Amino acid sequence: MVKHYRPAGKKKEGNAAKFLTRTQALKQLQISLPLFRKLCILKGVTPREPKKKFKGNDKTYYHVKDVSFLHHEPLLEIHRAIRVHERKIKKAEAKKNLERANRLREKTPKPKIDRIIRQRYPRFVDALGELDDCLTMVHLFAALPATESKKIDVERVHKCRRLAHEWQAFVSRTHKLRKTFVSVKGIYYQAEVEGQTITWLTPHSLQQVVSNDVDIPTMLNFLQIYEPLLGFINFHLYHSIKLKYPPILDTRLEALAADLYALSRYANANNRPAILNSEASQSVESEQMESKPIGAETENKDSELRLAQLQHQLPSNEPGALMHLVEKAAGEDEEEYDEETRQCKNLFQNVKIFLSREVPRESLLFIIPAFGGIVSWEGEGAPFVESDQGITHQIVDREAQGHRFLSREYVQPQWVFDCVNARIILPTENYLVGRIPPPHLSPFVDYDEEGAYVPEYAKTIKHLQAAARKEVLPLPGLEKDLEDPQNLLVEGVIDRAAANHAAKEKQKMMVHELRYQEDLKKELQGATYTSAGSTAREETSAGLIQTGESTNNGQGNVDDGAEMSKLLLSRKKRKLLEAMRISNERKQTKNDVIVRRKKKIDEAQNQRS
Repeated sequence: MVKHYRPAGKKKEGNAAKFLTRTQALKQLQISLPLFRKLCILKGVTPREPKKKFKGNDKTYYHVKDVSFLHHEPLLEIHRAIRVHERKIKKAEAKKNLERANRLREKTPKPKIDRIIRQRYPRFVDALGELDDCLTMVHLFAALPATESKKIDVERVHKCRRLAHEWQAFVSRTHKLRKTFVSVKGIYYQAEVEGQTITWLTPHSLQQVVSNDVDIPTMLNFLQIYEPLLGFINFHLYHSIKLKYPPILDTRLEALAADLYALSRYANANNRPAILNSEASQSVESEQMESKPIGAETENKDSELRLAQLQHQLPSNEPGALMHLVEKAAGEDEEEYDEETRQCKNLFQNVKIFLSREVPRESLLFIIPAFGGIVSWEGEGAPFVESDQGITHQIVDREAQGHRFLSREYVQPQWVFDCVNARIILPTENYLVGRIPPPHLSPFVDYDEEGAYVPEYAKTIKHLQAAARKEVLPLPGLEKDLEDPQNLLVEGVIDRAAANHAAKEKQKMMVHELRYQEDLKKELQGATYTSAGSTAREETSAGLIQTGESTNNGQGNVDDGAEMSKLLLSRKKRKLLEAMRISNERKQTKNDVIVRRKKKIDEAQNQRS
């Protein structure tokens, strides 16, 4: 068979005309592979999967329009100018002209990401919807050590830390936090901001080690667009609650690494109209505009100016209890909250918590105020000290305590996380110091789903929630044994009259089920329906029930009816039904494995005790 020949110069058709390989895209754009990856990350261009991979399965394909989109990108010209500028710097250094090299280094062109953010996120809701990876990446770099070999600057780490704390301060101040979960990877948080559910992961407060297996340059490319994106979002959110951005913080608290507490004080102070002095703030702002940075003296003046502005905004007799973000700035704020936010706001309303030095302070300082609690810690800059008599709970993680106060309860940090997920104040007996706490259940698992395994502690929490709402749940075992009234009668759950009534209802249902199955068979065989036949069926079914043989025969009829029902379904619905059956079997198998494991653990614990 003669192979199809396409004349030279003829236009390509099909996938060959719609897609390009990565090598072809690099030749067309005339750039290097690292720069191409960077542009794809900044512009949001991703590889495509054509139906027919005309160059082989081992190639990466891009759409022609995406490559053309990158070809007309102004960032491409800026990076080419940066490359030319770097050559000039190298030439000046080679000629030992250090003055010119430093001058050129200061004038290096920098790409602007503002326009790209507006192109990728035309609406603010779109930016919030893509905030999950952004927050995870920013919180990760905020915890990484600054290393020159990995090109992680100190300024970048400080900027990520500042952006992360500003986001946490907004979520805590507006009580938008909904769920939290402590895992091996880190701490998961979930907030709901302007109708968008945002979930992010923060690393544990431990010394982080950057492995050589991690592609740090690619992560830095993502961070290049995530930093201004989070900055724009914080700017919009702070202005939505009538706060200035960037916030002006207390330098003493910043030096003591209490950034989140300083942001909380700033938010509380600016939400009090009676405290603000417009004339004083205007004079301070005018002085700030007139002052110009000249050496170390101007830095001292700037710090004094910031302290002076903070003193104008904060009351002179402010107590340390201002850490809790629940204070009513005005009566209007309470009306703006929806029911769920109001519930979160009042969870720790009457709770005053003190954190010992061994617990994760930064995470608890974020969670407790978000749910209406007042919190302090051990160290300088704390709102109140450990000896305060108003403290109701103290979070500790070691058994040896120097001094114990009888007016408070000493609990483990898990108590706070479980209370937040359950939305109630849980009893502290299981969380006391020295005891093994109950399992930390994930709030991201739906235990109400059909066929899902429900742990024992989840059932306990459900009953506690019902008691808090003053609801009455069914007795244990009632919902699963409702089909067998004799078991309920033996266990004493119901009386004999109710058992007899339930047995009669069960017999009626079986009679109706038998009628339905026999009618279905008649319909498949093409027979007509007669009243005599129905009477005979009633007598037959009644006789079966009276002789005690109805259970086995009924089960067989039900199975036959199920098979008949499958035959009446279309092929698509039969496949869907089979997929549902396989999925339910997998769920049941998984639940059985969990039950067997739990049974082995309980038996081992009983043997030890």
